[in-house]
Amino acid sequence: MTQHETLRRYGLFTSRAPRYTSYPTAPHFNKEIGPETMADWLEQVDENAKVSLYVHIPFCRRLCWFCACRTQGTQTDAPLRGYLDMLKAELAMIANSLPTGVKLGRLHWGGGTPTILPPAMIRELAAEIDRYFPLSEGSEFSVEIDPTLIDADKIAALSEAGLTRASLGIQDFDPHVQSAIGRIQSFDETKWAAQALREAGAKNLNLDILYGLPFQTADSLTDTVAKTLDLSPDRLALYGYAHVPWAAKRQVLIPEDHLPDGPTRYALFHMASQLFGAAGYDAVGIDHFARAGDGLLNASLNGTLRRNFQGYTDDQSEVLIGVGASSISRFPNGYAQNAPGTGEYATAIASGKLATTRGHAMSADDTLRAQLIEDLMCRFAIDFKDVAQTTGAEIDEVVNFAKDLHKSYADVSTITAQSLSLSEPALSRLMAMDLDAYQTASNRHSLAI
Repeated sequence: MTQHETLRRYGLFTSRAPRYTSYPTAPHFNKEIGPETMADWLEQVDENAKVSLYVHIPFCRRLCWFCACRTQGTQTDAPLRGYLDMLKAELAMIANSLPTGVKLGRLHWGGGTPTILPPAMIRELAAEIDRYFPLSEGSEFSVEIDPTLIDADKIAALSEAGLTRASLGIQDFDPHVQSAIGRIQSFDETKWAAQALREAGAKNLNLDILYGLPFQTADSLTDTVAKTLDLSPDRLALYGYAHVPWAAKRQVLIPEDHLPDGPTRYALFHMASQLFGAAGYDAVGIDHFARAGDGLLNASLNGTLRRNFQGYTDDQSEVLIGVGASSISRFPNGYAQNAPGTGEYATAIASGKLATTRGHAMSADDTLRAQLIEDLMCRFAIDFKDVAQTTGAEIDEVVNFAKDLHKSYADVSTITAQSLSLSEPALSRLMAMDLDAYQTASNRHSLAI
C-alpha cells in the first residue's frame, strides 16, 4: 500500500479535527471559571516563577477574508486609546494578584494587528508591561507584524521596547490568490519590513505562509516559497488554510469552488515542505520549519517542544497569562479566557474586575490526556514511563491508551514495552482526536490536512 493510499484509508483527506493548541480545546471551556478563579490561580503562581505574557490587540485596518481570529476593523485610531487604557488597567489587576517577584520569560503581542498601534502607544504599552513585569535576562519579546502596516517609526518604538523576534504573515504572494482572500501584500513591502526589522535589531524572523488557498497551484506556491526563502527567515510556519465560514463569517467571501481538495492540499504541503528542506530548514512538528540554532528546532531535537495557542513553542513556562479581549491564560490548574468582545471586556475591566468569562479546571484525566496529545503532536511518540512520571498517572493507564491507539493505527504506529511511535506525523491530529474525551462527532473543525 502506498503512503497516499494509507493516508486516504485513515481519512486524512476528508476528516476534520481540532488543531490541539490546548486540551481541552477552547470550544469545550465552560462558564464555571470566572474572575475569582482567575485571581486565585494568579495568587498560586510561585513567587520565583518566570511566566509568559500574551497581549491581544484585536484591531485591524482591514479584515482579511481568510482569517478566523477574533478581530475587528477600524479605520481610525479612536478605539485604540480606550482599549489601551483597559489593557493597562488589566495589567495592574493581574500584577496585584501575582506574588511579588514574578518575572517575564516570554512576551508576545498578537492580534489582530499589534502594529496598528501608533509609535507613542507602542511605547506606552511596552512601558506599562515593564512597570509590572520586567523581562528577565535572555527573555524573548515577539510581535506579530503586518508588513503593510509597519513603518520606520513603529519599528524604532518596538526596537526600543526590546523586540527580539518578529513574526510576519505572508500567506501567499500570488496576486490572484491574494485577491481571492482579501489580503493584498506585495513582495517588495514585505522585503522592506523584514530588512528594516533586522537592521533595527530583531535577531529572529518568523514567516508564515498558507497552503490550501483558493486558486493556489503548485507553480504559484513554489514561487511564494522561493520569495519567502529569499527573505532568509530563521523560522517558517506552513499552515493549512482553515475554512470554517460557520465560525468566521467573513470567510463566506472566499470562493469555495476554487479551494483545493484534500489530496491536493496534501500535495501542496508536501511540495512546500520538500522545498524548505532542500533550503536547509528542518521540520519541527507538523507545520513548522527552522534553521540550525533556532530555539524551536533545538526544543524539537532535545524533546522539550510544546504546544500553546500560538502553535509550537520552546517556551517552558507552566504559566501563560493572556491580556486583552478573548485572550486565554494557561495555568497548571486549567484555562481562563477573557470576554471575547471588546465591549464586554472593557465593561468588566472598567468595573474593577478581571474579564474572565469562561475556562476549564483540569482534572487528573485531563492532565494525562493533554500530555499524551502534546507528545503525539510534538514528538510523534509516547514514552510510557515519562508520561506517568510527568502526570502522576499509573503506567498501566498510559499503556492502555497507547494500546488502543496502536489498535486503531496499526499500519502507521509501532508499540514496544516502553513506547508508542508514529510513522506518519500528518495523522497526529486524528490520533489526538481519539484521545479527546470531549470530542463529539462533528464537522465543525478545519480539515485535518
